[in-house]
Amino acid sequence: MSDLFADSAKDRLSEVAPLAMRLRPRTLDEFVGQEHVLGPRSALRLSIEQDRVGSMILYGPPGSGKTTLARIVAERTGAEFEELSAVSASVGDVRAVMTRARDRLGGSGGRTILFLDEIHRFNKAQQDALLPAVEEGLITLIGSTTENPYFEVNSALLSRSQVYELEPLSEQDLGVVIRRGAAELEVEIPNELVARIAERSGGDARTALNILELTAQTAEAEGTAIEERHVVDASRKRPLVYDKTGDAHYDFVSAFIKSMRGSDPDASVYYLAAMLESGEDARYIARRMIVLASEDIGNADPRALLVAVAAAQAVEHVGLPEAKLNLAQAAIYLARAPKSNASYKAIGAATRDVQEGGNLRPPKPLQSAGHALSKKRLGKGQGYIYPHDDPAGFEVDYLPDELKGKKYYEPSGSGEEGAG
Repeated sequence: MSDLFADSAKDRLSEVAPLAMRLRPRTLDEFVGQEHVLGPRSALRLSIEQDRVGSMILYGPPGSGKTTLARIVAERTGAEFEELSAVSASVGDVRAVMTRARDRLGGSGGRTILFLDEIHRFNKAQQDALLPAVEEGLITLIGSTTENPYFEVNSALLSRSQVYELEPLSEQDLGVVIRRGAAELEVEIPNELVARIAERSGGDARTALNILELTAQTAEAEGTAIEERHVVDASRKRPLVYDKTGDAHYDFVSAFIKSMRGSDPDASVYYLAAMLESGEDARYIARRMIVLASEDIGNADPRALLVAVAAAQAVEHVGLPEAKLNLAQAAIYLARAPKSNASYKAIGAATRDVQEGGNLRPPKPLQSAGHALSKKRLGKGQGYIYPHDDPAGFEVDYLPDELKGKKYYEPSGSGEEGAG
């Protein structure tokens, strides 16, 4: 009886499953996007078509096709396809797969492909348990992850796998997916609304189909054709790919810093908004701005550091959401300020000399003569020229004798950092 119910549930699943599940591609010809790795005659496409897939890591944002691609491999391969989720699988589960793979290879000569979803969730011990089987060729590993595998996956596993980065789908690719969904739902949707759904899907095919399905259901309930208001209602909050604890955190912070460094106020304020809307710590953002003010602007505009510090203080005293105004003002100021990394280069060069040559003692005239006998008997402070009494004191090279003539600070000539 239980088998009967299970079979019945399986038959009906295609009717009640979400649209995204029902439309999941089953062949490479149905797969949309990722032409950079799956284009005609590409290495990955040929390896799938010829059933000679090697171990790989599929890395990309949600909805880019990682799991779908793995299932296409499962459909085409003559190997036994095993699947685990790193969220719930244990080392015991991994070892059980390896035992079955060894029995299969020894008994019938059959190959085994293991698809490990969200491989970044496996800790080092769990990943290490996979290594011998991958190294020996006992299993072919296909791992999927939304996190940068070079940070999250053991280097030993990476060295035995090919990493393929999947990208968010373009709005054109999403349009293809949405039209397929409309055909499946047997609804008419004008081109401008296809574009609207694609725009609000954040490069995620699953999100696009979910929006379409809810849009169609709402319009059907009202007994009207699909309108823009239905799309807007079904996609009230666009998906945020930023994750303040994951890989996207570093990507967005990097883009924010580089936009300010590159004097692009529009990009700077956009990435700031993206981080704040995703829950990034405003204090962290402020700290990065303080660093940039000295590293990339410096004395080309000394006020930049004051502005950045003031924004950090505003975050502490005002808090969000109001402090986003202070951060935006500061980000725009920093982006528009003249740029110089002369201070950054100066301290870097001086630090290298200290590390390589040690703390070279200051010349005698610069040493402290706090005690009268120090000056008289040790010569400390002797020969020092007080610049306010004698302008010649401004012409002295104050570096240690071993470094006389060395130049650490080279003014950029930008903004207030004149060449003089």
